[in-house]
Amino acid sequence: MIDPKAIVDLDTEIADDVSIGPFSIIGPGVQIDSGTVIGPHVVIKGATAIGKDNHIYQFTSIGEDPQDKKYADEDTRLEIGDRNIIREFSTMHRGTLQDHAITLIGSDNLFMAYTHVAHDCMIGDHVIMANGASIAGHVHMGDHAILGGFTLVHQFTQIGAFSFAAMGSAITQDVPPFVMVGGRPTRPHGINSVGMERNGISPEVVRQIRKAYKILYKNKLRLEDAIEEIEDLAGESKELSDMVSFLRNVNRGLLR
Repeated sequence: MIDPKAIVDLDTEIADDVSIGPFSIIGPGVQIDSGTVIGPHVVIKGATAIGKDNHIYQFTSIGEDPQDKKYADEDTRLEIGDRNIIREFSTMHRGTLQDHAITLIGSDNLFMAYTHVAHDCMIGDHVIMANGASIAGHVHMGDHAILGGFTLVHQFTQIGAFSFAAMGSAITQDVPPFVMVGGRPTRPHGINSVGMERNGISPEVVRQIRKAYKILYKNKLRLEDAIEEIEDLAGESKELSDMVSFLRNVNRGLLR
């Protein structure tokens, strides 16, 4: 299932049912698991491991050297999970030794055309990056997070689970889980109730998260005091406990 016009290095591990289109180049150190489809004119450089049932469209660049001036050809990796869709002209780079030497992408994600995942990023599952969205180095994105078209995310920023960034957002500080942001300058605009409901989070939990949002953004509390109030509200709620954990571990200050 490898087109005769593709160039595939002998030092690769590719499952028998992987499809590779014409004029694609698969370099040494690449691993591709079963069911994955590689379109035409794709370049994949090692060390890169790609899981099962991914679909990588034409003109993408996967596993290239990081765009970091400190990078000096060290051995670093990119790992991609299962069932991801990676559309045209997307780019994903390997890690650097300044972090954990690896870029990690989970499963069931959608990367629309022209998206960019920089070195050392950590992306969870069920994430959507719409056309032209780009995340700089060392960004962490939680499960079910969505970046609207042409959203830009500053390096070392954390994007919480189930958060939503509107088209054209410029994110320079951490976005808490469940929060919607947008505008210029980018500011919080409520909770992502639709996204939560679509993914089976109960109405009661959504109500609790709405209360937590008001504590964090409407009550004019210091961050430390807001975290304590949300922790008191959390009880046995995993979602609110995760939110408290996120708020206690912000990297670049909280987007408020």
